[in-house]
Amino acid sequence: MKIELIQNLTITFEAHAQQTEGDVEYWLARDLQELLGYTKWDNFLNVVSKGKTACEMSGHPVADHFADVGKMVDLGSGSQREIEDIMLTRYACYLIAQNGDPRKSEIAFAQTYFAIQTRRAELIEQRLLEAERVSARKKLSTTEKELSEVIYEQTGGNENFALIRSKGDRALFGKSTRAMKAQWKVPSNRPLADFAPTIILKAKDFAAEITIFNAQQHGMTHGEAISSEHITNNQAVHKTLLERGIRPEHLPADEDVKKVERRLASAEKKSIKNPSSLPKQ
Repeated sequence: MKIELIQNLTITFEAHAQQTEGDVEYWLARDLQELLGYTKWDNFLNVVSKGKTACEMSGHPVADHFADVGKMVDLGSGSQREIEDIMLTRYACYLIAQNGDPRKSEIAFAQTYFAIQTRRAELIEQRLLEAERVSARKKLSTTEKELSEVIYEQTGGNENFALIRSKGDRALFGKSTRAMKAQWKVPSNRPLADFAPTIILKAKDFAAEITIFNAQQHGMTHGEAISSEHITNNQAVHKTLLERGIRPEHLPADEDVKKVERRLASAEKKSIKNPSSLPKQ
């Protein structure tokens, strides 16, 4: 395929057909029909139908990617009438292209275009999730440092913060920190939280924040009182998670957050050097 044709198709796909509504990206099937070189709507609907089948077979709700809509068109008399159209996600466009006639240059281009765009979106989503986890881990570290300082200041430094945190872990997981580290295969010299999924990091942070607040509000000066408070808060968070169908002790470990942080930092450096590069795993 000639470079000029590729450039023209890229501009057409991105500037002409792609639309947004409330920050949601979509394409209209009538526009995609023309872009893919189909002159008859009925013929194009056959390809769309195959795309819907592929969507269903892949386990995705068809209605989330293929939404029937109406479209007003101008008639020769100056009046308008409504015709059927379909609002398509990028994934829907990809499936339609995959089921089109690859002998058409437009289809061949679209297959590659939407495959790359879909992959780009997946990588961006993955990067955002990883950044959220790194942020949650840093937030938990800050909160636990503050809790340690509160315990030191209010008890005269005679209480073991690590022990209080461990009791909180037992209340949250129903298991000791050591048992959870063994379950998640966490190295003995690494914190359990470095391998915890985001939901657990936020749960631990929330419980610790409540402990800090109540310890200060009620002027707790004994380690036993703060420890009891921390256990109660973790039990409350554990109960809330259970009510929402989440069992903390059954969740799998996540990737070492230090590795994730290094990968994000490396990707950031690459994007600064080459802003147009795709996100890398």
